[in-house]
Amino acid sequence: MTGRESAVLDGGPADGLRMEVSGRPRVIQVTFPCEVDAPPRAGVRAEAVFVYRRDFRVKDEPLRYGYDIASP
Repeated sequence: MTGRESAVLDGGPADGLRMEVSGRPRVIQVTFPCEVDAPPRAGVRAEAVFVYRRDFRVKDEPLRYGYDIASP
């Protein structure tokens, strides 16, 4: 598929987030910024990474992506 389709994330920190995807990706990675104990000029940043995997049982829009609790 090459067109854009609507998708929704289920569970985890981005539960209910809706977006458009292209090509029905197997995995969507969501990041959230984390606070760091470093001066801003240091250029250091940290992000929490969460993985959502496509539910292949869903064939029509909105596509569903479920939170992978075992992801790093």
